[in-house]
Amino acid sequence: MERTEHRGPNRPLPLRRRLLAVCTATVLALPGLAALSPAAHAADADLVRNGGFETGLDGWTCTAGAVVKTPVRSGGSALQATPAGSDNAQCSQTVTVRPDSSYTLAGYVRGSYVYLGASGTGTTDVSAWTQSAPDWQRLTTTFRTGPATTRVTIYTHGWYGTGAYYADDLSLVGPGADAGQPPAAPTGLTAGTVSSSTVALSWSPVTGATGYVLYRDGARVQTATGTSATVGGLTPSTAYGFQVAATNDAGESAKSATVTATTSAGSGGSTGLPPHALVGYLHASFANGSGYTRMADVPDSWDVIDLAFGEPTSTTSGDIRFTRCPVTECPTVESDADFKAAIKAKQAAGKKVLISIGGQNGQVQLTTAAARDTFVSSVSKIIDTYGLDGLDIDFEGHSLSLDTNDTNFKSPTTPVIVNLISALKTLKARYGSGFVLTMAPETFFVQLGYQYYGTGKWGGQDPRAGAYLPVIYALRDDLTLLHVQDYNSGPIMGLDNQYHSMGGADFHIAMTDMLLTGFPVAGDTGNVFPPLRPDQVAIGMPASVNAGNGYVSPAEVDKALDCLTKRTNCGSYATHGTWPGLRGLMTWSVNWDRFAGWEFQRNFDGYFG
Repeated sequence: MERTEHRGPNRPLPLRRRLLAVCTATVLALPGLAALSPAAHAADADLVRNGGFETGLDGWTCTAGAVVKTPVRSGGSALQATPAGSDNAQCSQTVTVRPDSSYTLAGYVRGSYVYLGASGTGTTDVSAWTQSAPDWQRLTTTFRTGPATTRVTIYTHGWYGTGAYYADDLSLVGPGADAGQPPAAPTGLTAGTVSSSTVALSWSPVTGATGYVLYRDGARVQTATGTSATVGGLTPSTAYGFQVAATNDAGESAKSATVTATTSAGSGGSTGLPPHALVGYLHASFANGSGYTRMADVPDSWDVIDLAFGEPTSTTSGDIRFTRCPVTECPTVESDADFKAAIKAKQAAGKKVLISIGGQNGQVQLTTAAARDTFVSSVSKIIDTYGLDGLDIDFEGHSLSLDTNDTNFKSPTTPVIVNLISALKTLKARYGSGFVLTMAPETFFVQLGYQYYGTGKWGGQDPRAGAYLPVIYALRDDLTLLHVQDYNSGPIMGLDNQYHSMGGADFHIAMTDMLLTGFPVAGDTGNVFPPLRPDQVAIGMPASVNAGNGYVSPAEVDKALDCLTKRTNCGSYATHGTWPGLRGLMTWSVNWDRFAGWEFQRNFDGYFG
């Protein structure tokens, strides 16, 4: 293995430290000199943000890093990062500095071949390293910035294939930069290529700007580091006003003049979906037997990609976090930068990328208004951080249940239901008509409502029965797609008053017919759950036998589609209509389909052309 030579860490001798301290004290005691040293060092400060990793990775950009509670040198947290393959697990931070000034970079590390350094100094880039540090070891190095240098990147990293390293208490001590003034407002904003859901924008560079903020109809929508960006998630045949502002460490400029662009007509409704869409969940926060799939490697056939999963910090907190799969669990995971770039590329190709909240292990109960508000703010942060198109609600288990005596799905009173509806309406209003909202309930929470709803008028029933119905009903005008999980389900009674079980086309036909026809809730003909539009419905199926109970062969998938869209090949079940505008299919998951040789995707492509 070839390695670049690095000088070892500079370690001041204890004796020298004591002599310097004595000399300093003597000088400060001399008349007339007491004010000189404070004046010379008044501007020195530690410029590193979150150098102890006490607020997670805030301020840091890491290719493969995580915060751990042990081992730590001080405080309650430290960085752990594991090199893998061609990734040396670097964590870096760009710091604003003064030109022609001296700085000392220091930090504590553990592990083998751990590096601490600075680049972009404008003079000589520096680093310190240790070959082996079984316990915390201090690394330090110094540098002087160039005459025009205002920003320096500090970093720590390991070496390829040498195992995890740890870092804590990183600091960069030297003169702080003057705040200065925000940059001038950008000029020359121009709209370029326009599609049904995207607008490409460009503008002239602004002197002194370190970044830019894009606004759509007055609302902040995304940031950019260069002088061009593409805004996605737009509605077809809609006029938008765009502005851009420049930013630096001193703040944000005034907004530019407004440029207006009108999206082209779309073929798939207000959210830009194609007439028939393929929806899949991408294992983005965990690994299992299906293997990790990089965002860039998802084939173009997938129209909606749901990132699985955002999960709460606790069941009732409402605080949703999305943590990407760590390299220790997913060795081929891409960097955050590559992940975000791949999302943008998908969006530029007309695809939608959503954050899916919940899943089997993510129980979410918005029991209070505070939890509701936290849900809104934390989900918004995830959407904004990754530039996503919307949200998928995959609440399972005990996330939703109905209070006793809450028997009318049109006027729910249960807090977890009412607060979820309110939160989703707030998010929809915040992001506008292009916001994609999907739901993936289990049959127990939807179609079972034909027989049972909550605890029932006389009590004693499972309070979760039909509990999604009030949420779907309240948001039916905002809902992009409902794809009920027609898998991992017990037998469900259809509108023919017969029980239908998983494993064949019959189950999918009966379950989907209920959504497109509507049904009386708990048998009450005076309280009917109205049908959804065909373009709002996709059928949820497992991608392979490994993905979940209820897998059906491609031939059975085609039978279900034939029956629902053409009213042919229906078998013994008689549907209540024909819906050629049925939106499409959803599957768990992209990863499992890749594991199975893309059988589900290829069958979808073959059927819908």
